[in-house]
Amino acid sequence: MATVVVKRLGLLTVVAIVASCSTLAGAAAATPPGNLPQTRVEPSFGAPLHHQMTTLVRAIKHDSTTLGATVFFPEPAYVAMKTGAIPYPSNDYQHRLVSFFDLDLAAYRQRLFVGARTTFVRVDAHAAYAQWIAPGACENKIGYWHVPGVRLVFRRNGEIVSVAVDSLISWRGVWYVVHLGPNPRPVDVGTVDDYESGPGVPGPAGGC
Repeated sequence: MATVVVKRLGLLTVVAIVASCSTLAGAAAATPPGNLPQTRVEPSFGAPLHHQMTTLVRAIKHDSTTLGATVFFPEPAYVAMKTGAIPYPSNDYQHRLVSFFDLDLAAYRQRLFVGARTTFVRVDAHAAYAQWIAPGACENKIGYWHVPGVRLVFRRNGEIVSVAVDSLISWRGVWYVVHLGPNPRPVDVGTVDDYESGPGVPGPAGGC
């Protein structure tokens, strides 16, 4: 009888541990990435980048700021990076970064999809151009990976064309858009970055 009791207690202990782990995993999954600490993990240039850019293309095609927000750099992460480096980082995020991104979604849609048969072909990126931007550089208190000039290649009315995504930066090993159109830009309107006939060339290197 004592043995049976021990086994039951052991089973109850295991169940309790599993339930506890499940609760912790659920809590972690529910926490937005931007609210979690940064890591130095370099984001992949494989399937994860393709997934992010495919989502971006869908956001462009449908001029969906809601969908676009899922691949845009998280506000809590931006505020953490900029607090103490620039005044009012939340205002800068909303009224500069997000405002330009929303304008750019519409501009890219107009250039690529309106009045045309357009399909997304691939993402071209130069992994050697990725660099770690150390804390203290470029008015940032927290480091991150940066890659410039990732190209989105399309077939538009039977012709290959491409555009650039000006800047991707990392948070916790994931690439996010921080500038879709060029930064800086000569006029504060939605602007397509480096539209070209043909696939174009990723880059150039540099920036932050």
